[in-house]
Amino acid sequence: MPSMSAAMSALRAAGRQHLSASKFVPKFVERQVTGSHVFQIDKYAQARRMMPHGEKMRSDAFSVGGHDWRVECYPNGLTGNYGFISLYLTHASHAKTGDATASFRFSILDQSCWKPSCIKLSDDHYRFSDTPSSTHLSWSWGFGDFIKHEDLDKEKHLKNDRLMLLCDVTVAGLRDDDHAVAEVEPASPPVDLHGPLGEAIWNTEKPDMEIEAGGVTFPVHRRVLEARSPVFKADLSLAPAAGEGAAALRIDDMDADVCKALLRFIYDEIPSTDLLATAGMAERLLIAADRYKVEKLKHICEKALLPSVSLSSVADTLALAERHHCPELREACMRFLSSRDNILALAETDDFEKMKKDCPSALLELFVK
Repeated sequence: MPSMSAAMSALRAAGRQHLSASKFVPKFVERQVTGSHVFQIDKYAQARRMMPHGEKMRSDAFSVGGHDWRVECYPNGLTGNYGFISLYLTHASHAKTGDATASFRFSILDQSCWKPSCIKLSDDHYRFSDTPSSTHLSWSWGFGDFIKHEDLDKEKHLKNDRLMLLCDVTVAGLRDDDHAVAEVEPASPPVDLHGPLGEAIWNTEKPDMEIEAGGVTFPVHRRVLEARSPVFKADLSLAPAAGEGAAALRIDDMDADVCKALLRFIYDEIPSTDLLATAGMAERLLIAADRYKVEKLKHICEKALLPSVSLSSVADTLALAERHHCPELREACMRFLSSRDNILALAETDDFEKMKKDCPSALLELFVK
């Protein structure tokens, strides 16, 4: 469309010399916002056995379009839907934000490729109101027959007995005016995240605290750290406030690369083989994982160190295994040293004296054997 000045010039050229103009700019523009939330259910089979028909699991509240939402999962179905999983989207902030209009899409993450599968979407935008209709609670909409139990693939959908649900919500009818609830632009993640859980959190929630390590500051989410590490949960309860109510936690004896790898894992990112092969990274990350009681990461690092047991490393590795309670790694060192040739070769090095000092019980165990 031509601009106002172009239109005025054309009209004057056509003979309209006494010409004036005005324009009206609306105070609001209707728009829509889409956000996503991943709801992870661990020990799904056990939960399904224990929960009766009509009983639900609820996700944490998440924000899209200035409204709070929850995913509700009925593992044994709702209102007669026997043999199905029922999924519903619930408006969780009506008292604060009023009615909402939204469409939604539910899917199950295929854990072999991390892509949505078994997708079902709403026919249109639904009104989420505090006034129930004759047939349904109108603040909650979804699918009673989302998927049959027998259609779940154990390798793709229930790997390690874990079900991961993805909910995409599009809130419509928003207004960009003085009275609209501002949609906060999510901050950039402190590290590259490729797992669905980490990406979903960073796409929908603003970080509310900071971790500083090795001179680098990482914005993070308090609830994620508290959920994945009991030590972080205890430390954060004592952390001083940093502007706008965000907590700040400084870790003096951890370098930035290790902290970055630890945060990657906390946001559901498994460390790569190449990263763990970097000089000293597996050892340093194991120490950090043990310190913050992130047991799965500690076990991954322990596994990564098993092939590296050698004459030059066995004394230090055994000491590491004993200090941080790594039974597999300790056993690998003891098997290596149970060879007569290996223990005699070690006895001729300075590492033997180090082992006598750091691991006397292990050395005694070897001599007894």
